[in-house]
Amino acid sequence: MTEVPTLPIQMRRDGFGPVQELTRARDGEGVIQAMTPFGVPAYLVCRFEDVREMLSDPVRFSSVRPTPFAIPAGDEADEGELARMRAGNLIGFDPPEHTRLRRMLTPEFTMRRMRRLEPRIEEIVEAALDDLEQAGKPADLIAHFALPVPSLVICELLGVPYADRAEFQERSARLLNVSLPMEQRTAAARENRDYMAGLVAQAQANPGQDMLGMLVREHGDDLATDELIGIAALLLIAGHETTSNMLGLGTLALLRHPDQLALVRDDPAQIEPAVEELLRWLSILHSLPPRITTTDVEIAGHAIPAGSLVTASLPTANRDRAFIDDPDNLDVTRGAAGHLAFGHGVHHCLGAPLARAEMRIAFPALLRRFPTLALADSFEQIEFRPFNAIYGLASLSLTW
Repeated sequence: MTEVPTLPIQMRRDGFGPVQELTRARDGEGVIQAMTPFGVPAYLVCRFEDVREMLSDPVRFSSVRPTPFAIPAGDEADEGELARMRAGNLIGFDPPEHTRLRRMLTPEFTMRRMRRLEPRIEEIVEAALDDLEQAGKPADLIAHFALPVPSLVICELLGVPYADRAEFQERSARLLNVSLPMEQRTAAARENRDYMAGLVAQAQANPGQDMLGMLVREHGDDLATDELIGIAALLLIAGHETTSNMLGLGTLALLRHPDQLALVRDDPAQIEPAVEELLRWLSILHSLPPRITTTDVEIAGHAIPAGSLVTASLPTANRDRAFIDDPDNLDVTRGAAGHLAFGHGVHHCLGAPLARAEMRIAFPALLRRFPTLALADSFEQIEFRPFNAIYGLASLSLTW
């Protein structure tokens, strides 16, 4: 019988929110001991202001982890392979290296650029809704809508063949599933990089109008091939996994709050505030990649030695009464500006404008196409994905 691994405390949920043990930690000591999904001990910061302070300071809280704290690449990996696997991964660098890489990508994710993309996103959403309707009720929202929409958007943006979606979605699922043995997750990471290496080679030989082509044309002399591969691999995974889980889990949250659903469906002025509130309330990213302290620090009265791993609980921080009133209540009218669902500081999510655009278009389109949308099964039958690094649903069977 296969032994189910222990779920790290920062990944434990009670439905949509964090478990009571985490909320007690936030309201009590503020910082607790935890284990990362890679089995390394870390300090877990739970309060909103403390998390913001940590994320605002890349000098004391560095994203560059030495080899003993790096994400394992398998016992057989040498320093050369570790360096190749880190190359281009923005989340594993501090300024000025992080700044150098991010500066090349920022123009592709501006609000102005996203506005130009909106007509195409609308077409993709409508086509997915057609597919959902044609599937007949009951139908799985994840398979027919929540996963295809962001997958096709990021494929077109990056220049990844959409025909390959089943393969990269399966690899992403293995990579992000912390219940799997490290060997399987490492293999998924290698396969993902090998796949992106082929696409990068094609872009270098014949750069198109997509983002990979842009990077080759405009920054080919500044970016090593391994950096191009790392950037593309990160964007592909982040670009579809995060928004997909928000669309699935967000729809379920609205179905559980019919008054809030009606506002999103019927009042265009409520759509943008609703997206921000859903981002805060759901906080699908359990925690951020650990930082390592470069000096002795103090957080919430706790002395943390230099060379320690420190991570953050985003669900507890975003539901902190010191940040927002009545934090456990879903209220799509308030907007929840300043939440930490996209992180904070120099590592604030580069793709946040894209994710917001997709949700701003997808949620009301879904609810207006199917005004009688409802769960096909009881809430108790719904299967969450607690062991996934990005919280979400395995499936969501709906009727209308």
